[in-house]
Amino acid sequence: MKKTIDGATYDTQCSTLDKKFTYGAPGDATGYEETLYITSDGRYFIYTNGGAQSKYPHENITPIEREQVRDWIMSH
Repeated sequence: MKKTIDGATYDTQCSTLDKKFTYGAPGDATGYEETLYITSDGRYFIYTNGGAQSKYPHENITPIEREQVRDWIMSH
């Protein structure tokens, strides 16, 4: 997925996957995933996607500040 936010482009194909959390079994309508990526210039973002009844029924990208990454990881 590729998305431009505030003039910055975030692309899961061109970024490095750092950490991934998966909830539910494959095909589970309530299952979802949250994946942390790092761009080549050091920006972090979270890619989210899930089943139709999950908290992430559609793909999305959300930028996250470096200072927030540890708290995000610890919350899982």
